[in-house]
Amino acid sequence: MSQTPKDPFRIRDHVAEFDEIVADIVQRSAKTRHNIPMVADVAYGAAHTETLDLFFPQGERHGLPVHMFIHGGYWRMFSKRDYSYIADTVTAAGAIAAIVDYALMPTVRMATIVDQVRRARHWIEQNIASYGGNAGQFTVSGHSAGAHIATMLFNDPDRLSGVRAALLLGGLYDLKPLQDSFLAAEIAITDDEVARFSPVTHRFDSTVAVEILFGATETLPFQAQAQAMAEHFSQQKLAVSICSLPNANHMSSVRDLGLTSTRAGAKLAELIESINQ
Repeated sequence: MSQTPKDPFRIRDHVAEFDEIVADIVQRSAKTRHNIPMVADVAYGAAHTETLDLFFPQGERHGLPVHMFIHGGYWRMFSKRDYSYIADTVTAAGAIAAIVDYALMPTVRMATIVDQVRRARHWIEQNIASYGGNAGQFTVSGHSAGAHIATMLFNDPDRLSGVRAALLLGGLYDLKPLQDSFLAAEIAITDDEVARFSPVTHRFDSTVAVEILFGATETLPFQAQAQAMAEHFSQQKLAVSICSLPNANHMSSVRDLGLTSTRAGAKLAELIESINQ
């Protein structure tokens, strides 16, 4: 009897330790919130979903670089509290970590999420100095759907975005294939959303340096999309590099982003530190 092929976008089908990794990062995030100086639930908008958490390096706060992290979950699950542990790497690299929350699909559509994260970025530009940060030293990273959203912070080729560098991990850059995935029943990405929000069709601020990462054991669509996006950036003269993380899958790679001892964590630390050189 033939078996139905596994959906390459349904992560749980391809990561046997999915639940264990989620439990681990939630536990680690709780420790981060206890151990690292922070200001929680800073409002960047009026909605209850429009908040961010700020984490700070130890010591004096003046003119510190700022790094925003945008969580994944196919635009429809997880929250900033699940990813506080990313601040371990960010603050160790000497930057303020801004871990962002946003509303989830299908309660809202993708346009709302993109607008929210852009407004979170604007809030940082306008207000981070009062927390000891330097908005001129801004970097961003995101995982999976968060990597997709991160590109929307510098997808205007006609103006400087103020994003110095971006790290995109396990990202989704062409939304069309998702219309035939398990997500059709969950968030039903529309043709309009594919057209408006597929980064492989956008043009970008060419001054942004981009690091694209993906797990070496990711399913083929994630690997192919990473390669296609790197080529798209390169054609537009962005400084772009691409790295396959050995023995890493879609979830272990983001778990490792909070550990500077790992390849992923070291890449994030290097990206943050590079803007101070």
